[in-house]
Amino acid sequence: MEAARRATPADVDVLAALVTAEHDELAQQRGGALWVAHAAAASPERLLAALADARALVLAGTIDGVVLGVATARVVHASGVGAVAMIDDFFVDADAREVGIGAALIAEVVTWSRDLGCVGVDATVLPGNRAAKNFFEAHGLVARAITVHRRVDASPLS
Repeated sequence: MEAARRATPADVDVLAALVTAEHDELAQQRGGALWVAHAAAASPERLLAALADARALVLAGTIDGVVLGVATARVVHASGVGAVAMIDDFFVDADAREVGIGAALIAEVVTWSRDLGCVGVDATVLPGNRAAKNFFEAHGLVARAITVHRRVDASPLS
């Protein structure tokens, strides 16, 4: 059975490995290398710190108790708008996709954000990642901004 639950310190090594897999997968996509360069580190230490932060969320997505997905979010404050839950990591192992783990994770993020009084939930989807865009739209998130970028040096990030 698919489920999402609050992560525990015992989960952090598995979750850090999933975040690393997320970064590896996204780095191969258009805009991914730059996104990964800006992303929070895929480390057990970062996840442990988030577990201790009342304004952060770390979730483990499971099938029959086996951790195969991760979601992390934090509360940010938008001037004139209020609190917004920002999803930083959202990843399900490729072999466990499309069976309900992602749906369980996003439902928990939405519940958590509502309980904290957030006005909304934001997530970043890279250009061309139709599956992620479709997933988030199916769960009520819609595009409200597009980030554009122009490389001005010979840096390998794009």
